[in-house]
Amino acid sequence: MSRAALVTGAASGIGRAIAERLVADGWQVLSVDLETEADGPGEPFAADLTTREGNSKAVDAALERFGGLDAVIPNAGFQHVSPVEEFDEDRWDALVALLLTSPFLLARYAWPALRASGDGRIVVVASVHGLVASPYKAGYVSAKHGVLGLVKTLALEGAPVGIRASAVCPGYVRTALVEQQIADQSRTHGVPEERVLEDVLLAPQALKRLLEPSEVADAVAYLLGPGGALFTGAPLVMDGGWTAR
Repeated sequence: MSRAALVTGAASGIGRAIAERLVADGWQVLSVDLETEADGPGEPFAADLTTREGNSKAVDAALERFGGLDAVIPNAGFQHVSPVEEFDEDRWDALVALLLTSPFLLARYAWPALRASGDGRIVVVASVHGLVASPYKAGYVSAKHGVLGLVKTLALEGAPVGIRASAVCPGYVRTALVEQQIADQSRTHGVPEERVLEDVLLAPQALKRLLEPSEVADAVAYLLGPGGALFTGAPLVMDGGWTAR
């Protein structure tokens, strides 16, 4: 029987790569995003995941279409680069809502189905910024640190009922999210745009290259498969040596 997954932020970037990989592996996938594309992988579903209603409707749609749910992959996110004293308060609220509250709500609403699965998996796409901090990213760093704490709690509560919770923590990935940071990072750090990638983004990494979305998708697929059976309560770190320093 085909397994069913809900992937958020699935219209582009990492989320799309994850949805494509899971579909190729034979999963039924509800591909959730604020705006969806008919030609995307899986079954598209539009939802505002900064709201309780949006998260609830996404889980309900997966259960209605697939009759059950075996995995939830919260991936949706965005970035905002700004010094603390200028950090827009509405952007802070939106970051926390999407990066931290949405994974909690998805887990809460999907919990009965994941328990019924007998092998329920929650894999959060976190970030190396869940383990370290960078200046000018107060909202993103705070939310990513928080979601790793959430993963630990979900793992402890889920173990007795057959639910595993883990995360992936990639460094910078070649996505529109990273590309959109170039101008903000240039302005904030006072570095020419053409030097931002090497002098700012990749500076902490031992391996000086961006991850590809497909590489993150491979890691998620591994955690969802037999090899990931004992991964729970901890992240799989893909940071090119960033946290080795």
